[in-house]
Amino acid sequence: MHDDTTAIEAEALRKRYGDTDALAGLDLTVPAGTVCGLLGPNGAGKSTAVRVLTTLLRPDAGTARVAGVDVLRHPGRVRARIGLVGQHTALDEVLSGRQNLVLFGRLHHLGGARARARAAELLARFDLTDAAERPVGTYSGGMRRRLDLAASLILDPPVLFLDEPTTGLDPRARAQVWDAVRRLVADGTTVLLTTQYLEEADQLAHTIRVVAAGRVIAAGTPEQLKTALGGDRVDVVLTRADDLDRAVRVVGAAVAATPLVDAAGLRLSVGVSGRVAALGAVLRALDDAGLTAADVVVRRPTLDEVFLKLTGGHRHTAVKVSA
Repeated sequence: MHDDTTAIEAEALRKRYGDTDALAGLDLTVPAGTVCGLLGPNGAGKSTAVRVLTTLLRPDAGTARVAGVDVLRHPGRVRARIGLVGQHTALDEVLSGRQNLVLFGRLHHLGGARARARAAELLARFDLTDAAERPVGTYSGGMRRRLDLAASLILDPPVLFLDEPTTGLDPRARAQVWDAVRRLVADGTTVLLTTQYLEEADQLAHTIRVVAAGRVIAAGTPEQLKTALGGDRVDVVLTRADDLDRAVRVVGAAVAATPLVDAAGLRLSVGVSGRVAALGAVLRALDDAGLTAADVVVRRPTLDEVFLKLTGGHRHTAVKVSA
């Protein structure tokens, strides 16, 4: 039964290409007004899931609803309620930014006056008014992406799908897109985000679903995933390469765990429980062994580390973290 507080829901989605299961029983629930990050290695099924949910691909089995509408029974009604930003911009580079948006409005059957008014609204919303009359071919990567976002919102859809929206952008342009997404969500838009940038998911997503081999293998908030799957870590940066092997033995013995070693960076990192006690034990052990460290810190794991731990093998066990 559909819940009005749920914007996207999928159950047991399956899609097979030849001998390959692109989706192998994928389940997904996204609350309205939130960002859900869909993460996974290449070939995990992320883009296939987006194509199914946006009516571009019919699944072999399973059910899905978007904005309260059944994807298989009423694809036209779904398309009227969603926006989609793919990995590549869908803009005419010869036309100006304003002309592009008016064109999209007309393609969506808005009248000429309404299309022009909507274009002006969106140009202002995405800080593009000053560049509105310039050909899109003169825009920076970040400006094009913001215009692409604007084009996806011509009909003011309640649900927006972002499929790797910042691929190839520099850090400044990526941050601009992040700000635009945050403003959309603050206004009530629901976003399903696929990305290869773990920092992007950490910054934007309220919840995360990690996908591998066509199904969800972990679910929760970024902090829940870090806590449940990563624990705290102590990092030690040494001053001399000759001390590295001995430091690995000393630190490992102090916390009863095997450190990971970055020889080039003279760094070792070890998972611990009891962050304060573990940090004290490492500092005492280094001091007793006469080892000098340039830096010793205790930190939370990164989402990159959680992701690598979850997807590093060929066999995957589902992990559910209560949200």
